[in-house]
Amino acid sequence: MKPQRLHPLMLAGTGSDVGKSVLATALCRIFLQDGFRPAPFKAQNMALNSYVTPDGLELGRAQAVQAEAAGLPCHTDMNPLLLKPSSDRTSQVVLNGKPVGHRDAYDYFQRAGRDELRQAVQAAFDRLAARYSPIVMEGAGSIAEINLRDSDLVNMPMARYAGADVILVADIDRGGVFASAYGSIALQTPEDRRRIKGIIVNKFRGDLRLFQQGREMLARVCGVPVLGVIPYYNDIHIEEEDSVELSFKSKTAVKGRVNAAVVLLRHLSNFTDFDLLERDSRVNLYYTHNVHELEKADIILLPGTKSTLADLYELRSSGLADAILKARRNGATVMGICGGYQMMGMEVADPDGVEGGIRSLPGLGLLPVRTVMRGEKLTRQVRFRLSAEDGEWCRGYEIHMGSTVPCDGTPACPLVYLEDGTADGFRVDGRTFGTYVHGILDNPSVINRLLASFACGTASPVTDYAAYKEEQYDRLAAHVRAHLDMPLLYRLLTTS
Repeated sequence: MKPQRLHPLMLAGTGSDVGKSVLATALCRIFLQDGFRPAPFKAQNMALNSYVTPDGLELGRAQAVQAEAAGLPCHTDMNPLLLKPSSDRTSQVVLNGKPVGHRDAYDYFQRAGRDELRQAVQAAFDRLAARYSPIVMEGAGSIAEINLRDSDLVNMPMARYAGADVILVADIDRGGVFASAYGSIALQTPEDRRRIKGIIVNKFRGDLRLFQQGREMLARVCGVPVLGVIPYYNDIHIEEEDSVELSFKSKTAVKGRVNAAVVLLRHLSNFTDFDLLERDSRVNLYYTHNVHELEKADIILLPGTKSTLADLYELRSSGLADAILKARRNGATVMGICGGYQMMGMEVADPDGVEGGIRSLPGLGLLPVRTVMRGEKLTRQVRFRLSAEDGEWCRGYEIHMGSTVPCDGTPACPLVYLEDGTADGFRVDGRTFGTYVHGILDNPSVINRLLASFACGTASPVTDYAAYKEEQYDRLAAHVRAHLDMPLLYRLLTTS
């Protein structure tokens, strides 16, 4: 029997980082389990964590994760507008998967030009809604930023266009849950207030029975039911969207494990590259911009960055570049991914000012390669092997601007060999190498190769990362389902 079509559902927030993305992931999996064909949608995302669709276009990483939970290949219609900050005031604008230029924040939020963007995100929603039900929509930040109401593309105006039922998500862990939920609803227009059908209280710590009276009071003062109080968890692993999560990660080396330090760049992107390595019991993965902590590392990981030259300049001025070179001389492994790979070479040149005002800087000199920035961004999914002749096929993806080639007279020494017959990256030896392939460390065989020279065991605890992630989506769905009034939610999504 074909399931009934459900109204679109929007998870809107009382603020940023209240858990909208993870709850959307959970609901995508729950609806899939219940026989529906859900699809995620976020009209506008601002994030440096991005991903590549099967057809080589770019979208926010959170929507790729949500699509995976929904059992779908990701598509740019799920996140038609992506803003990738390149400074405190400017962002690269990615529309329908392709960069269309940089915009100053002030100019971006003016009314001029908003109609074109609004039409683009609405058209993407329409294409999704014609194929899937329900559409699990995600808002951005707080829905109570009334000064941005006229220019808003992602919150209540998008909910109105979609005819979505809105569920307000409030984070009780940060405090002020009554005021934030009540104020978020009270500041809406009467039309938008009627669209808000319930509240989810997220990240609760402690005995749920102690909040029963609070739950009843919150429903009474806000005038809508509390659909659930979701306990905080720390034993379910879902890839995070926002670099705010980095503040909760380890910052120091420890004894007894292989210490892998991710250099905490100012414009660090795609930190999900290190998720599987972080889960490996042989490894202590930590993020740092402290010279002394870098010196303790067995492995130094130079991650991707939205601004290679700016971050390279900061590495040199802060003393981190010298610390990386000293650690390498003392026997540490150094691996660069994407922008980190570019930094490891002899020079990074930007003759056309693609990234900004710095036209050229010497690299760290760890690899005999040279990078020239180009205006066109390469985005694609790839399959690769660590050997040219044989070995396991692995998966990853590329998102970069720039071309990196060996210096004159230097023979190529690739790190990986791609399925299309080309090669990528460069390695000097077993302890110094770089690549453009994001997600390279999502492959257990690559992690085992990285750790092969350390006396720490021979096999990654996770042997199939895709199966591991499926298990985590199911565990997340079970956790949320256990604390959410699903019969009430289904009634809300089917009532005219």
